Amino acid sequence: MKSKQQVQNWLPVQRLMLLRVVVVSFLLGIAALIQFRLPYSLSASSIHSIYIITGLTYLLSICYVLLLKLTKNVSLNVYIQSTLDVFIITLLVYCTGGVESVYSSLYTLVVIYSVLFLGRKGGMFVASASSILYGLLADFEFYGVITPLYSATYQYTLEGGQVILRICIHIASFYIVASLASFLVEREIRTQNLLSEKESAFDQLDILHKSIIESVGSGIMTVDLAGRVKTFNRAAESISGIKPKDAINRNVDHVFPGFSRAVERAEKGNGLPTRRREIEVPLNNNDKILGFSIYPLIDQEENGIGRIFIFQDLTSFKEMEVEIEKNRRLALMGEMSAILAHELRTPLSSMGGSIKLLMEDLHLGGSDRRLMEIILKGRDQMECLVKEFLIFARPDNPDRSNADLNEIFTDILEGPDFYSNANENIEVIRKLSANGDVYGNGMQIRQVLWNVILNSLQAMPDGGRLEIETKSGTGRQGRKNLIISISDNGLGIEKKDMDRMLEPFYTTKEKGTGLGLAIVNRIIESHGGKIHFESKPAMGTRCIIALPVSRPEGE
Repeated sequence: MKSKQQVQNWLPVQRLMLLRVVVVSFLLGIAALIQFRLPYSLSASSIHSIYIITGLTYLLSICYVLLLKLTKNVSLNVYIQSTLDVFIITLLVYCTGGVESVYSSLYTLVVIYSVLFLGRKGGMFVASASSILYGLLADFEFYGVITPLYSATYQYTLEGGQVILRICIHIASFYIVASLASFLVEREIRTQNLLSEKESAFDQLDILHKSIIESVGSGIMTVDLAGRVKTFNRAAESISGIKPKDAINRNVDHVFPGFSRAVERAEKGNGLPTRRREIEVPLNNNDKILGFSIYPLIDQEENGIGRIFIFQDLTSFKEMEVEIEKNRRLALMGEMSAILAHELRTPLSSMGGSIKLLMEDLHLGGSDRRLMEIILKGRDQMECLVKEFLIFARPDNPDRSNADLNEIFTDILEGPDFYSNANENIEVIRKLSANGDVYGNGMQIRQVLWNVILNSLQAMPDGGRLEIETKSGTGRQGRKNLIISISDNGLGIEKKDMDRMLEPFYTTKEKGTGLGLAIVNRIIESHGGKIHFESKPAMGTRCIIALPVSRPEGE
């Protein structure tokens, strides 16, 4: 099995052998043309010798192919080919006029390709071999040792000085060609090495650049002047949920809907802003808030060719800000509620005790007694409100353990409070998981579930369907939760009320205090859970509660 490097080294040698066959075939064609068109220009022996040399060259070419398969040494193969080529050219020169043959110029071709394959040393070797063989051929011809096969009427007329001049010119040309070719080849090699070093440095810089872009936690996207995305890093893919291959060369509004309009508003009258901007875009069926900055993308001539967008997903931070602000307001309300409850409880207790004593001592009857009972009923309502204040202000209860929601739901749905508040046309559907354990205070959890169920019952005054379902789920940091879903097909909730449902003192009921769901939210948060509502007017409401099934770490 040939290696890739061997194939790369042998390919030029194979091309050399092919070129040799082409040149020889061309010379064969010339010889045949001369024989048929100019039969007396060359002797029969000269023509036959050319045919023999051509056939010998074809035979050697076959041997070179076999040698190439037998040996892995490319340099040895080229040395053998170039040496035999010099001998063959010498034979050709001898057969076509000796020192007067025009084919002596073929020596330089061998010198050149020897330099290309073997370097300066190989070129000088072939130049020396060519000088020796041509010099011997010229000397043997001058001294009559051999007679050139040229024509029957050929007469040798050169004098000694002319022969020496021809030999010197050829030798000089061989070495000059070898030197110039060596200089050019070495310069080309240096240039190639320098270019390779530059390419390697550029590749490393490009890899470093791409690594930096891909490693940055912020999304980076470049857009050309036509609004098409050209680059899209890994963080941009994570934020958008779109793979780079699906984003590149698409319009930016296809990736981030409404992005262009936001950029136009940001740029209006201000050029390209580098300060922070925010935009809400729909991604993966969810609205995300992106914080972004825009920078001009320019080429080496400082011409604008597009824009660079650097952006982050701020959705979780915005939600955290809203949560912090809500907790701050709740904490403030909790403090006020605790103070108010404390200040109200003492006079309420005094008022209740005094009225009871008066009722016993005065023996009131008729309308006076009813007035006293109305005062006591009002006092009880105030006491209930004070208790709600205190629960809202201090929902935490250290007495927590495993609580079985299946038992709690059974207790609620089969208790007297449920039947006193539920219409007889209400259908209850239970889909409770086998394991309904959660970690928390059973009384507080019961209060949460009853408040939510009571709201559902009040939303169905003419009857309807109440569906309760529990199933396992996963919360933050992989924590196991029990997901509780309480649904009704009642009146539903208006969109304007959805965002304020959990706020204290906000209610849409005539006799409500607005603390019921606020207390529910405070209890669930104190247990490390979550609550949210889904509702459509006249179609019903679904409340989803997530409660942890085990003790939180560090508690």
